Amino acid sequence: MTRSAKWPIASRNFATLIDRATTILRPTKKVRVDEWARANRVYPLSSGRPGPKDPAVTPYVIPFVRAFDDPLYNTVVLVCAGQSGKTDSVIDVILSRLDQRPVPIIYAGPDRNFVTDQFEPRFDDALNRSASLAVKLARGKKNKKTRKIVSGVPVRLAWAGSANQLKSDPAGLAIVDERDGMIKNVKGEGDPVRLLEVRGDTHADFTLGVTSTPTVGSVEIERDVSSGLEFWKPVDAEDAASLDSPIWKLWQRGTRYHWSWPCPHCGAYFIPRFKCLVIPRIDITLKGREERIERDATPIEARRLAHLQCPRCDGIIEEKHKFEMNARGVYVAPRQSVEPDGRVIGDPPDSATVSFWVSGLASPFVSFGERAGRYVEALNSGDQEEVQTVINGGFGELWAPAGGDAPEWADVARLRIPYRSRELPAGVLLLTAGVDVQKSRLVYVIRGFGVRQESWLIEQGELWGETEHQAVWIDLADMLSRPIGDLMIRRAFIDSGFRPGKKDEVPEHRVYEFCRRHARVAYAVKGFDHRDQPLSVKRIDVTPRGKAAKYGLDLVRLDSDFFKSWVHERVRWPDDQPGGWHLPQDATEAYCRQIVSEGRVKKPSGGYTWVQRSRENHFLDCEAMAYAAAYMLGVQRIADSAQRPRSEPKARVPEAPTQVAPKATTSMAAMARLNMGR
Repeated sequence: MTRSAKWPIASRNFATLIDRATTILRPTKKVRVDEWARANRVYPLSSGRPGPKDPAVTPYVIPFVRAFDDPLYNTVVLVCAGQSGKTDSVIDVILSRLDQRPVPIIYAGPDRNFVTDQFEPRFDDALNRSASLAVKLARGKKNKKTRKIVSGVPVRLAWAGSANQLKSDPAGLAIVDERDGMIKNVKGEGDPVRLLEVRGDTHADFTLGVTSTPTVGSVEIERDVSSGLEFWKPVDAEDAASLDSPIWKLWQRGTRYHWSWPCPHCGAYFIPRFKCLVIPRIDITLKGREERIERDATPIEARRLAHLQCPRCDGIIEEKHKFEMNARGVYVAPRQSVEPDGRVIGDPPDSATVSFWVSGLASPFVSFGERAGRYVEALNSGDQEEVQTVINGGFGELWAPAGGDAPEWADVARLRIPYRSRELPAGVLLLTAGVDVQKSRLVYVIRGFGVRQESWLIEQGELWGETEHQAVWIDLADMLSRPIGDLMIRRAFIDSGFRPGKKDEVPEHRVYEFCRRHARVAYAVKGFDHRDQPLSVKRIDVTPRGKAAKYGLDLVRLDSDFFKSWVHERVRWPDDQPGGWHLPQDATEAYCRQIVSEGRVKKPSGGYTWVQRSRENHFLDCEAMAYAAAYMLGVQRIADSAQRPRSEPKARVPEAPTQVAPKATTSMAAMARLNMGR
């Protein structure tokens, strides 16, 4: 019997206050967040797993929640898929802190509806189901939808659309949930994460937690030679254009822990990700024939047949293996390795931000087959937004808009054959050039074309110099007038979309001026997302400074989609078909990467657009212009019997003798690649 039951009715309110004060002030045994959740969290019958919480169901969130009590870190980041236990882990962190070390807390969601309709009901239910916290909750008018008093301290539930909410109260703990769903700049006052970070200046032990599924970005995988593990490669500052996911930027600035599994077959640890998922193709026999063909799996077949493949031993991993692999799973960072017994070898990364990434494949709530089925459904829909939703929310990985429709740079590199730059294979009948104009340089390619639009890269490079000045344009003129072997460059397309220099300081348009002076070979071009025809020429009037009369100039308008698509189609061209797209054996890796720096994406409104995967995309533009120049010359109509004239050019510049490679027919090109070790 409590004291309030013995006292007169008039004094019971006071006695109740005494009981609550005693409960709040009574010291609570300090335990780890996951241990507190095991003892205090109870799920209702309406949940997927009713009854007391078992943190071992999602072991990959245990290191995340424990990091909030580690004095080494002031920021804790988790990147994961949907339905992975992320929100529950955030609630565990908040409730355990209120029960054991109460401080003012701010939770911020992406928008008001998310906070009031999704998070608050779950948080309020968990709060009331906790025996130790239910009595510490202030009831009545103090218990509001977005502000609660627990253990005598406020808990504010805010959203990113309101700058006032994010910066109104000081806090000892702040949680930012679904960061990538938030606006980047709140009412012009800055990043929501930074606004909340300032709220902790008055608390010496302030901790900031940030969680989210990732969104858009292009990242590569790098293999650690010593451990054999494959980690996400950080995106360089120079390639920031390829990364538009705030949570991934936070994650890669931290410790970069990856959730790893032991293979049930070879025992070696590996990092599960989307590329490990195998969706088998289906063999069918055509009716009335003995011929068998393969087709893609339907969503239902994908749900039934999908599995993982170990990147170490190629062993088949099924859903039945997941629980044991999760139980033995560990987080590992670059430059660390994992022993077969699960011991992590190597020093932990030195950072005040601890960051974790876990694949959606590790979720115990969604099977491998279900993830695969949703992915196939998204692909079949043809809607890029659906594919993005599956990659982000289903697998916890970045989605590259160009990823599904662009070759990889290795596909470009394999097109090298045994000839060197500035050598002319016998099949070359004409030369064209494409030039991309930048502030400090001109980027160019020279490509040779032959029968059936077969082509060879003859030279690629950069002419350095401020393009608002004349010197670099003189270098370009010298290059275009210099013969290569027994051929001259027939036509050069120069991008006029970038105008060098300020208009008041350099009133002449440098590209237009250059093309006017070298009208025999040089044409100014401008690209458009779509045109009714691939190429058209319009006469424009240009007035240079100091001249009263106007002069005409041909401006070539290009359908960028048509010509870039041609380049990517030729990269994928079958070896046994005429019309190959070839590179010299000394073609650089940087060149190969730029050819796949953009990808073709279907727009919701119809049509296609090209999206950058990395900042450096100039050689792709140059190759598209070089083909456009050849198209203007009628390369698509060259007769199969055409041969290169053997006459020497009139103005010959002495140069070192070059070895003319044998005619690179398609079959010869294929053999050449085999000889190079393809």
